[in-house]
Amino acid sequence: MPASAPASTPAAAVASGGAVAPAPPPAFAARIRTTAPSAVREILAVTAQPGMISFAGGLPAPELFDAEGLRAAYDSAFARSARRALQYSTTEGSPELRAAVAARLDRQGLATTGDELLITTGSQQGLGLITTALIEPGDTVLVENPTYLAALQGFRLAGARVVPVPCDDQGILPDALAELVARERPKLLYTIPTFQNPTGRTLPAGRRAEIAAVAARLGLWLLEDDPYGDLRYEGRALPRLASYPGAEDRTALLGSFSKVMAPGLRLGWLRAPAALLRGAVLAKQAADLHTSTVDQLAAVEYLRTADLDAHVARVRDAYRIRRDALLSGLAAALPAGSAWNHPEGGMFVWARLPEGHDATALLRAATSRGVAFVPGAPFYAQSPDPRTLRLSFTTHTSEEITEGLRRLTP
Repeated sequence: MPASAPASTPAAAVASGGAVAPAPPPAFAARIRTTAPSAVREILAVTAQPGMISFAGGLPAPELFDAEGLRAAYDSAFARSARRALQYSTTEGSPELRAAVAARLDRQGLATTGDELLITTGSQQGLGLITTALIEPGDTVLVENPTYLAALQGFRLAGARVVPVPCDDQGILPDALAELVARERPKLLYTIPTFQNPTGRTLPAGRRAEIAAVAARLGLWLLEDDPYGDLRYEGRALPRLASYPGAEDRTALLGSFSKVMAPGLRLGWLRAPAALLRGAVLAKQAADLHTSTVDQLAAVEYLRTADLDAHVARVRDAYRIRRDALLSGLAAALPAGSAWNHPEGGMFVWARLPEGHDATALLRAATSRGVAFVPGAPFYAQSPDPRTLRLSFTTHTSEEITEGLRRLTP
């Protein structure tokens, strides 16, 4: 009698017409299985409900976009050369756009040439490119505490060990930074020194100089994220980290058009020393080849034909009024004993509830009344403070902000 498979085997089941359960596909990478989703993105799904007033997302006000100016810029880009606008481009980015960004940085006090810049698909991509170029699994990255949530996600996806630097209400404490660098031997310090996300605080000039000196003395890369620097409502502009002695050859700067033109353009830039820039270019070649050609050329036309500084001034005027509306109403809206800061610019106010309160519990009650914010705990690399919360004031008018605070009032 010929050999045959036992009746219980898959082969027998197939032969007899039985169904066989397919084998599951291999597991996802550990970096995906162990990285939490963005709390802000999760909350934004809730805030999309009709009638919701959201202090949650850091969204620019859409009614302040220069839609007509940008439409004209796209028309001009096509009129000049539709073939070029629709074609592949170089990884580094349009030479004209790099020159325009360099000129803008020059006027702001940071001497820059187009060759020092890489055009990115939003500054978020620049953060990812620097992470790819520098960070290997197990490397230590220092961050402010709290810090930008997507940066925490990106570093953790790369397998980095993320260590918070002690901060006060003005930001990083340089002496504590020096102790950490000497002890932990990190590769990188990631910082948002101007109108920080989520706290809105700004690092003083003296501390910037001390941080540059620490990086030079102890050997450290600096990554300065500056998406909000143009949105200053009071006070004087401060120099960027790369302008301080000791930081010139070890500082990468991220910038963006999202807050001053429109986030839908997905245009940002990375300024970095030559060797690090080459590494970022290699990483970008593997990521997306290049940033959208048509969007780059439209931005070039907009910068050539429109007055971006005048547009930003109009945006600043509107946001200043909205910031003041939020600040003036917080005393009545938050529980007695709460505290908050007074940011000189940017998009966020940082608040702390009194002892015995929890921002997540407050959010659940608030969303039931049609208003939302972001609890502060997810922004911490370690030791989250459950009493903290972030409120963005840019998306809604001052009248809507007043109504949102009324809904928030316990």
